[in-house]
This record gives sequence, structure tokens and C-alpha cells, in this order.
Amino acid sequence: MSSSSTSGTSSTISRRSFIALAITTIGSSRLYAKALPASPARVGTISIAGQWRIALDRDDAGTTARWFAKNLVSGSPIQLPGILQTQGYGDEITAKTPFVAALPRDMRWYLLPQYKAYTKPGNVQVPYLSQPVRHFLGVAWYQRSIEIPPEWQGKRITLTLERARWQTDVYINDRLMGSNRSLVVAHEFDLGMLSTGTHRLSVRIDNRMLQPAYRADGHAVSDAEGSTWNGMVGRIELSATSPVWIADAQVFPNVASKSAQIRVEIGNLTGKDGSGSLSAGGVTKPVRWAATGGKTSFEVALPDSTPWSEFTPVLQHLRLTLTGQDADDSRELTFGMREIKTDGNQILLNGEQFHLRSTHDGGGFPLTGYPAMDVDTWKNIIGICKEWGLNGMRFHSWCPPEAAFVAADELGFYFQAECGMWNAFDAGHKMLDLLNDETARLLKAYGNHPSLLMLGASNEPAGAYHTELPVWDKKWREADPRRLYCDGTGRWSAPPAGPGTPFAADFLTPGGGARGPMGWFGGDYEEALNKLRLGVKVPCIAHETGQFCAYPDFSVIAKFSGKQARYAAFPKGVSKGSQAYMHPGNYIIMRDSAEAHGLLPRNKEFAQASGRFQVACYKEEIEANLRTPSYSGYQLLDLHDYLGQGGALIGLLDAFWEEKGYVTAAEFRQYSGATVPLIRLKKRLFTTDNTLNTTAELAHFGPQTLAAVKPVWRIVDSAGKTLLSGALPVRDVPRGKNIVLGSINAELSVLPAPASYRLEVELSGTSFRNQWSFWLYPVVVPASPNGVLVTASWDEARAALSAGGKVLFLSGSPEKPSPELALSRTPIFWNRLMNPKRTWMLGLWCDDHHAALKKYPTGAHCDWQWVELLTNTTAMNIDDLPHTLSPVVLPIDDWNRNLRLAMLFECAVGNGKLMITSFDLSDKGLARQAGAASLRKSLLEHMESTAFKPVTQISMEKLDAWMPLRYVAPPMMISPPATGDVADPG
Repeated sequence: MSSSSTSGTSSTISRRSFIALAITTIGSSRLYAKALPASPARVGTISIAGQWRIALDRDDAGTTARWFAKNLVSGSPIQLPGILQTQGYGDEITAKTPFVAALPRDMRWYLLPQYKAYTKPGNVQVPYLSQPVRHFLGVAWYQRSIEIPPEWQGKRITLTLERARWQTDVYINDRLMGSNRSLVVAHEFDLGMLSTGTHRLSVRIDNRMLQPAYRADGHAVSDAEGSTWNGMVGRIELSATSPVWIADAQVFPNVASKSAQIRVEIGNLTGKDGSGSLSAGGVTKPVRWAATGGKTSFEVALPDSTPWSEFTPVLQHLRLTLTGQDADDSRELTFGMREIKTDGNQILLNGEQFHLRSTHDGGGFPLTGYPAMDVDTWKNIIGICKEWGLNGMRFHSWCPPEAAFVAADELGFYFQAECGMWNAFDAGHKMLDLLNDETARLLKAYGNHPSLLMLGASNEPAGAYHTELPVWDKKWREADPRRLYCDGTGRWSAPPAGPGTPFAADFLTPGGGARGPMGWFGGDYEEALNKLRLGVKVPCIAHETGQFCAYPDFSVIAKFSGKQARYAAFPKGVSKGSQAYMHPGNYIIMRDSAEAHGLLPRNKEFAQASGRFQVACYKEEIEANLRTPSYSGYQLLDLHDYLGQGGALIGLLDAFWEEKGYVTAAEFRQYSGATVPLIRLKKRLFTTDNTLNTTAELAHFGPQTLAAVKPVWRIVDSAGKTLLSGALPVRDVPRGKNIVLGSINAELSVLPAPASYRLEVELSGTSFRNQWSFWLYPVVVPASPNGVLVTASWDEARAALSAGGKVLFLSGSPEKPSPELALSRTPIFWNRLMNPKRTWMLGLWCDDHHAALKKYPTGAHCDWQWVELLTNTTAMNIDDLPHTLSPVVLPIDDWNRNLRLAMLFECAVGNGKLMITSFDLSDKGLARQAGAASLRKSLLEHMESTAFKPVTQISMEKLDAWMPLRYVAPPMMISPPATGDVADPG
């Protein structure tokens, strides 16, 4: 079988004016990097890993000049498997390195004044991504001698490059053997029958952007998470077969009949017809083949088989053997007995309702650049995901290597792979043709893996995808119904025959239309889903759930060195003497900005406080999904941080799959696991004349029905003491969701207030429990100040302070609120570089030990009792006030801006004492917000006490100058003026 799909010299595209066909020549100096140990050769193969010759072909002249016809002259060798960038080759990073990326929307960052210091040689730090140690876009030649042993005489010989990117051309001696261009599978080359002895093998690799044009942010091609490396990784080996061989064997299980159909393709190099037999599982079938090969299929009974799933990851193994004229070949077939299909709005796995709890993965491997090629590392990653309650992973616009599927098969983990695309589709079918080619390769390589449960055509497709992608859906569903197909993750094709008729895709992945706060606090997304479905029954899985950011902990910078003693996911780290692929330039800029604004000492506090607010939002989002009757799951974005597009710190884990310290797997698993207690509690703030009334329900997707479940509930105080409790009816719980457990009714008048509490629901005798915080306030809060002036007039405040008085100044809202300082009810989406017009806030940091908050129950972070107070509020910019000023409540700014902000602070003014707040604690504000009166009372009681001794002294003149500017933010330029040379991201 030919390994060539695209031959000849490829063309390239220019994304912006300064990208040439190859980077201008810069001298390469050795970095003394060492490649990872070579993968051992498989039985019956010859590994050709080790030392190779290398030459960079910056002018793409090597083919014409016939570099393959002679030994390359190389100043230094290269170790393969490995990549050239970490072994001293390629170009040093400069301000104008032509990174492959279209988001953020302008890569001319070096023209912005705030980054001027980071454009200098020796200190180039890129704000938009964690940059590679070196960069190279172009052609590189790799060459070595190979030995064909005598026992391979008369055999068909193949070359396997397990992962290379993007186009490879292989030469034996002076002859082109084939070209390969795939981002999703191994590059395999049929070398035919080679004479025994020594041959020169040359591999030309072109990692430039090739035609038809991929969108530059697809994770298989982008620099966003390091996917522009050049080299060969994984297995690099030669193998031999008989002249007639097994070209492909796909297993199609039948769970109901406990049997499997084996579909076989036979390759033939002899040029003549022949016959023989195929054997597997005790079945032998006569088979004939033509001069060009043949196809056949046969059934194998598997009476002792067990259905494969996350709970029973039992694998089946068959040895397939082909014998006959010029035929003596065999291969091991490993597969799982599983069936996935749709039924109305549901997905059924092995006949049972299926619910996906997955994370996104963009292919970021900061230590190597390329994806892990070994099973153990993937088992580490999958094990972490399972520990956090997840059962799947969606590969955003890329496809992992074989090792990932092997690990997932063995651990019972579900994958949605994608064909390396985040593209616009042309009506002329060029992109569709390429998609079909990659799909065929992907299914041939990984189709037998039961973990490959779903396949996506593209992330958020654009262009003519409404007409192009339904063709893809139909083609591959008919060809290979072993999995579900999704034509566009996050943006699907409309029903081909119009609203009310079936979608082409097997399932939809809704984004903003069916996620977010609209379903929080006891709600769900069912109404929104029904609108998106256009009157059709089709399963839905939530697209990119979450996207709530937390402030970075800059200690992560040290992890990029690869020298940490142990990495949770990457136990080998980076071998001694080698160099990690990614450099955290974006994190360094963030850290320097925090230091310049005097915020670096608060780094840990900001990371922890913003993280706890992030966790609260993720909990609400996931639980709303679980309450939605017809949602079939969610795809988080992401369990771990994303390094590109400015740095999207949306993970509960860092980019190395390690905990950040503000939430544990056990806590997160309470609402992300297979069995989750839920409530329909519409509010979290109560007064003592309220009754807490809610319904408890269960989402249960464990392995089997739970018998005689005993649900119990309790209300506990902040010290963990149970104050109220009750039991719900004992019942059996089938698999599914919206399983009603009963009603919870609690009279809150018996509880002390103000105070914070937790409502806990538990299935007695099991590990299944969940909890929700709520806050209780007294109905009447005395608000008359004693010796404190409460005013919204600075003139009044000024006079009282001049007389040595105490003032609670209600700063109020500006007449023209600045969106640059307006607070929000959820954290920032992604970051300000990508979304300069969206919110900037990452939550609040609260000095929860400050006496001013003694009677207002709070932790050190923003929670729902604070969120109620944030509506229509504006943060005060205190950048111009003394850095010794430590706010009591401080909004956490986006890490690209790092303004010093405040919602509440105190200071001394001469002999006077001042407390300033931007929360609306006016009489009208107290009437609107349940907790506002308690906050105001807590402040006043503190100010009336002898403990009110502000540390920071600020002059009246300084405050007079600051007052008109307190709601003004300095302009932050994100993009230079457009010049027409920046690509539209689509």
C-alpha cells in the first residue's frame, strides 16, 4: 500500500507581512541538549533511533540541489527521537519571531510601549504565549545509513516515523520513496524490496504552514502550545513483511451477540493474483486477492467477552494471521466490546445512559514541546483526570499518539479526538478533501481503540461548513459507526434539510447559548437547549464549560526549567543536560508587572483568593449541567492551564497537571464525579425570618443501581458543628439524572446571625456527598452610627476629618462609570489581551482577619455574599496612593494590567480617621441587598471601637487630588493601529 497522499513540493502561506517562506538565517549555537531515550524497537523491527546527520535548508534548495544523493555535511549531529529546537538548532527568539498564531488578534506586541523592555536581545519575553526555546519554520533534512539484514531479502520493507510534522519526504539513496503529510498519525513509507546491505536514508521535513491553509490557531499547527517543532519523535523504525501482507484490520464488535466482525485489507506487492487463508479467534477463512490486493471480512465469536466501559475496561485480544502464496503475516488486534449510539436526546453506551465529564486538551507539553509518546506518561495524565472525577478528554483540534489511546483503553477513559483542524471550509471542497484524508488515516490507525468514543471534524468551523461538514458526517458514520461524530465542536452545521429535520452530527456541543449563570443556583439549561435544537431531538454535550480564570502563582515559572525534583504527570522531567522546550516569557511579564505595581508580595494571596472564586463558579456551572435533564455531559475548558493566547489560566491545575493549592481532587470530585447529590436552591443569602426550602436530587452515572439509599441532610456552621439535620426517604437509585431525593425545609430563625453556614447532603454510608454555602443575616440591623459620620459628600467628610472626626465615606458610583473599573459577577474570560473589552476582575481578596469584617462573615476570597454587593459597582483605583496602604477588600485585577484597586480601605488623615468604600451601603443599598446592612454595621462597630487605628497616613491634599481620579483607569493599549497585515482569526 502506498504511503503517499500528497507528493511534490508543498506551497506555503504568509499570515502577516513579516513571515517569509523560512526564517532569515541566524547562526545556531549548540545548547548541549540531549534527546529523551529512544523507544525500544518492537519485535520484528529495527530501530533507527540514535545519532543522525542534520542540515537546515533555509532556502528550500535541497531538493533541487539533490542533498539526498550525498552525505550531508553537518557541523553537529542530532539525536532522534527528538526535535531540533531543543538541540541547539533554529533561531533565537526575537521581537519579530514569526510565531504561528492568530489569537490574540495582533501579534505585533513589540510595538506596544509596555513591552519595550522585553524586545531587547537577551531579554525577549513574549506576552502572548510561553515561547519555545528556539524557533524554526522551514525545511530540515535528516540523514543516516541503514542496514538491511540478509533475512529481509525478498521482503517488503516499511519505514515508520511515529510522529513528525508536517510534511515528510523520504529518499533511499538517490530515489524518492514517497511523501506523507499528516498531523494525526504516524508517517509510514513503503520502501518496497531493498537489497541487503547499507543504504542512505534521507528524510526531508517541512514544518511551515502548508496549503490548503489551516487556521493558525489549530492546536496541531500553532505556537500557542508549542506545536511548531521540527523533528521525529516516538518510534523510528524499519519493519519487514511478506510481499502479500495485512494492510489493515478493523474490528467491529457486536455487544448483543458477543461477537465481532473483522474487516481486513490485504496488500500485494507481487503484481499477481493469489490465495490463502485468514485466521483469528479459532476461525479460518479462505481468501483470495488480486494483483492490487483485496478486502474481506469474517465473524468471530467472543462468548466470554465483557462490555468495555470506564467501570469495566476489559480488553479483547485476537491474533490475526494471513498465510498463502507469498503471504506470511500476522498482527495482534486489541479492542473493546462496546457500542455507542444515540436515542433521542440521550447517548447510550452499551445500552445505558451515558454522561461525559471531560476536560479539554490543547496538546501543551511544556517540557518537550511534542506530545508524550509513552503509555506511562499518558496513564499519569489520565489518572489525574480520573482522580478529579472526570471520565474523558476532548483533544481540541489535534489528535494524540497511539500511546494515549493505549493508556485510555486500559484505564477506561473516553476520548474525543479531532483531525487537527480549526478551519474555514471552502465550497470547492479543498479543505473537506483534506479532512476526509486525515479522517481515513486516523480511523485506520486508532479505530480499534474503544477509548476513541467520539470524533470531531473541527473546532468552531467557519466558512462553508454548513454545506461541507454534513457530507463528512454522513460519509464516516456509514463507513465506521463505532463512534459518534460531531462536525463542529462548539459550532455545528445546521440541519441540511432545514429546522425541524435531523442534524447531520450525532451530537451537538453548545457553547454560550446554554451555559453560564443563567442556569446557576438551582436552575438548568433545558429551555436554552430546546431552542438550540430547533425542534429536533439530538444529544448535547456542553462545549468549553467554565473558562473561569484565576490569578497566576508565579512560583510556576521555576517548573519550566524541567529541573523540579518530581512532576506529577511527567516523572522523567527533562533529562540531565537537556533543555526544556517552553520558556515562560508571558509569566515573567506578568510577574514584572505585579512587582511594578507593588502587588508581588500578595502573589500567593491573590492566587488563592481568585482560585477559590474560580472554584465556586466551576461548581455552579457543573451542577447546572448535571441538573439539565437532556445534557449528556460537559467538556471543561480546562482542568489545567493553557499556555497560549496570552495565557489562559482557566485550570484548577497548572500547566504541568499539578495542584495550585486552593482546591483538592476530593473536594472537586464531590460535584464532578459519577454520582453527585444536587439541590435546587435559588438563593444563598437569607434573613432570619426566612425558611430554607429546596429539593434534593441525584445525578447517578455509576456502574449500577444503588439499593436502599439513605439520603441525609444537615446544616453546619463555620466550625463544622451540625445545628439542623434531617433524613429523606430511603429509596433505590437507578442510573440517570434528576432523580428526586426529597424536600429539605429548615427554619432559619433558630440559627445565629450574621453567620455563614453549609447545607450538606449525603448518601449515608457512601462517599457521595455535596455541600453548598449560604449566609444568614438578621432582619433588622441597627444602623445609627455613634460618633461616626456616614456621608457620600467629600466636602462633609473633609470637614469632619479636619476636626479630628471619624468618617465612613460612601464613595458611590461615578456619573460616567468606567468599564475599565466596573466589577463583574464572574471572573474574567481568558484574559484582557484576547478580550480587551470584556471584564477584568478575578474576584476579591479580603482581609478576613480585619476587625472591620468581624460581624460580616467572610473568608479571604470573593463568595456569593460579596457577589450580591458587586452589581453596578466600580472599583477605586489606588495606584497613586501610598503602597503601604493595604485595603480591607481588594478587587484582583487581570494579570496583564495589575492595577492596585480597592473596594474598602481605611487611613488616617491628620487627626481624623477615614474608612472609604465603593460598596453601596447607602440607605437605598441596604434595602436592596440582604447583606449590606450587616456589612455597614460591622464597619461602624469597628470604627466606633478603640481598634479603629488606621496605620497608613494620607494627607488631605493627596486625597483631594485623588478623589476626582479614583474611578479613572489609565488606558491600556492592547493592539497597535491596524496596518492591514494582520490575519483575521476567522
